[in-house]
Amino acid sequence: MKNSIMMLSAAIMLGGVAHAQKVAFEEYNLDNGMHVILHNDPSAPVVITSVMYHVGSKDERPDRTGFAHFFEHLLFEGTENIKRGEWMKIVTANGGVNNANTSDDRTYYYEVFPSNSLELGLWMESERLMHPIINKIGVDTQNEVVKEEKRMRYDNQPYGNILPEVKKYMFKNHPYRWTTIGSMKDLDAATLEEFQAFNKKFYTPNNAVLVVAGDFDKTKTKEWIQKYFGPIPKGEVLKKQTYTEEPITQTITATYEDPNIQIPMVVATYRTPSMKTRDARVLDLISSYLSDGKSSKLYKKIVDDKKMALQIGAVGFSQEDYGMYILYGLPMGAYTTADILKEMDEEIVKIQTDLISEKDYQKLQNKFDNNFVNANASVEGIAENLASYYLLYGDVNLINTEIDIYHSITREEIREVAKKYLNPNQRLILDYVPSKKVQN
Repeated sequence: MKNSIMMLSAAIMLGGVAHAQKVAFEEYNLDNGMHVILHNDPSAPVVITSVMYHVGSKDERPDRTGFAHFFEHLLFEGTENIKRGEWMKIVTANGGVNNANTSDDRTYYYEVFPSNSLELGLWMESERLMHPIINKIGVDTQNEVVKEEKRMRYDNQPYGNILPEVKKYMFKNHPYRWTTIGSMKDLDAATLEEFQAFNKKFYTPNNAVLVVAGDFDKTKTKEWIQKYFGPIPKGEVLKKQTYTEEPITQTITATYEDPNIQIPMVVATYRTPSMKTRDARVLDLISSYLSDGKSSKLYKKIVDDKKMALQIGAVGFSQEDYGMYILYGLPMGAYTTADILKEMDEEIVKIQTDLISEKDYQKLQNKFDNNFVNANASVEGIAENLASYYLLYGDVNLINTEIDIYHSITREEIREVAKKYLNPNQRLILDYVPSKKVQN
C-alpha cells in the first residue's frame, strides 16, 4: 500500500513537472536579419544572453580546417571597446560566468549574469559581433591554446583518436570527414587575412540567433537589443553548400594503432540520416535500448552476464546533414574484439527480427520523458535548446513538441529502422589497437 501511494505521488509530481516544462517564447527579426528569441522566467534573478552562429567545421575549406573552433577561442581576445584580456575580468567582476562551444554545424557563445547585468551581457555580445579585434598577437596566442587542447583531448588521450579515424572513413565528400578541432598544420599555414575574411563572412547578424532567457523586463530588453544589435550591418547572404555521400554498400575495414592504450577496442559505425529526420529519432531510441545504463541489452548481456567486456556502448552522433551510429566494446580476459562484435551483432539482429517487448518500449518512453524534462530544467538549457531548434531544425517550438515525435514512434518502426540502417554491409569496422611501436 505504501509503495502504491508513493508511485501515485511520483506520477502526479512527474505529470506536474512535464506540464510545467512547456516553454513560452517570443521570436522576431531585426532589420539586419538577426533572429531574436525571448524566454521570460522570473523564478530566479538570473539572465542568459547567448548568440549561436550558423558556422561550424563543415563550413571550412579542406586545407583550412579548424577555423570555426579557433574562433570559439579567438573571439574572447577583445574588441575595440574591451581591451585584450579584459573579457573574463568584466564577466566575473559582475557576478557572471561565460563560455562557448563549437560543433560541426554551429558555434555558441553565452553569458549568465545576475538580472541587473542584462544590458552588460547584450553589449558584450554585440561587441563580439560588431567590433572584434583580430590581430597577429591574438591569433598566435590562441594557436598555442588550441595546440595544447589537441594534445590533451586527442593526441595524448587514451582512445582519443576514435572520432577522427571514424569520420575519415565514413565521409568522403562531406566536410564532416574532419574533426572540429581541425589540423594544426592548416592553422599554422593560415594568414591573418584569412582569419579576418572568415570572421567577416560568417559572424554576421543574419547568420545568427540571439536568445535572452531568464528574469528580465521585455520592453526594456527589446530596446537594448535594438540599441546594441540593430546598428550592426547585415552580412552577405550565405548559401550553404550541399554535400552528398554515396551509400555504404560493403563493409569498410580499418585499423588504427594508439600508443596510449593497452586494451584493443572494436568500433562499428553506421552512417545515419540528418538529426532532423524521424528515422534519426528512432535510432536514438535504439541506441538507448542497446546501451543506455546497466540494464540495457548490451551491457546486461556482454558485461554483466557473460563478463566478456570491460565496457560496451552505443552512441548516436547526431548532426545537421548526416549522423553516425557508433557501437564500441573493450574485450576482457581471453575474449577478443571479434567475440564482442559477434555478440553486438546478435542483439541488432534481434531488434531487426522481433518487436521489442512492451515493457522495454515503455521503459524507453519513460527514459525519454525524463530526458525531455531534464533538458529544459534550467534556463541555461532552455536558452541553448531555443537557439538550436531555430538555427538547425528551423522550428523553435520543437522545444515543446519533439517529445511527441518520440511518443509516436512504434515498436514496428524500431524494427524497420534497425533493418534499414544497421546491416553489416553498411558499416565501418575499426580495429582500434595498441601501438606495436616500443615507447621510449
